[in-house]
Amino acid sequence: MGKQSTHLVWDWNGTILDDIQAVIGATNAAFAEIGLEPITLDRYRALYCVPIPVFYERLMGRLPTDDEWIVMDECFHRHYTERRAGCGLTEGVEELLAQWRLAGRSQSLLSMYGHDELVPVVRAYGIESHFLRVDGRTGPSGGSKALHMERHLAALAAQGGGGGISAERTVVIGDAVDDAVAAAHVGARAVLYSGGSHSRASLEAVGVPVVDSLAEAVALAGDLA
Repeated sequence: MGKQSTHLVWDWNGTILDDIQAVIGATNAAFAEIGLEPITLDRYRALYCVPIPVFYERLMGRLPTDDEWIVMDECFHRHYTERRAGCGLTEGVEELLAQWRLAGRSQSLLSMYGHDELVPVVRAYGIESHFLRVDGRTGPSGGSKALHMERHLAALAAQGGGGGISAERTVVIGDAVDDAVAAAHVGARAVLYSGGSHSRASLEAVGVPVVDSLAEAVALAGDLA
């Protein structure tokens, strides 16, 4: 397949949006609510996984109770929303999105961030027009991205204008192991970016390409599909 036919599915948090410091701050605020010690960025990246309750289990030595999960989830999202306002886009990504679109190639955005919050945020950064679709999470938080990816590709196929997008010529660009899992679930490829939620070592363990810049991710994605 040539580069012309490759479709990109971008992740949002930690990939397009450079928000890892906001995530760490909000995570530590949530931990403080139930008396846990704060976590460093390195420890976060070494242990992060989804579903999020399992990540908390790695940190706490046990799964959070239902009541603890409700408190921590609400606290995280409240503190994250406050901190996100100060976050910028990852260096160079606006140009990458524009160049991909101007070359006549298609791209979309899929996030586990709540859909009703995601769409106005993407719009506010002035990049919404680059995507055929912007889909955020519509169910409860804490789940996996695989079924979300399935629905996203089905919606792209149904809406037209996607030029016959198929999983086989789709590449997911994200910063989390879950992005690679979701890509594999639908038969797509993945390139993982080391500047977000995971350590490079944990990303490399998945067996897909790992890069240190989004420019590298896009160049590689054009050759993969």
